[in-house]
Amino acid sequence: QVQLVESGGGLVQPGGSLRLSCVASGMMFSRYDMGWYRQASGKQRELVARMTTFRTTDYVDSVRGRFTISRDNAKNTVYLQMNSLKPEDTAIYYCNTASGGAPWGRGTQVTVSS
Repeated sequence: QVQLVESGGGLVQPGGSLRLSCVASGMMFSRYDMGWYRQASGKQRELVARMTTFRTTDYVDSVRGRFTISRDNAKNTVYLQMNSLKPEDTAIYYCNTASGGAPWGRGTQVTVSS
């Protein structure tokens, strides 16, 4: 059974950094393009970063240059390094395949506030 477990969120001041992690189990992780999504209160979930199996990356305009996605296939883990955080980055962050086809985990809350 596929399981995704996100961690690393928290409360950070504007301009700060966080590193999110997501451990996948029950799937052939290395064979999947992976993505980080976020859902702010009252808004739809959006894909903010993705990495293919060939390690090519893509980002939504609002995070490009500030967020970096990476993966460690040996650890079945995908990461999201978030720098220069802004209040508008406040959301619950989830990982999933780039198509969003795996069962969703609980996510990890990121709050950017002074």
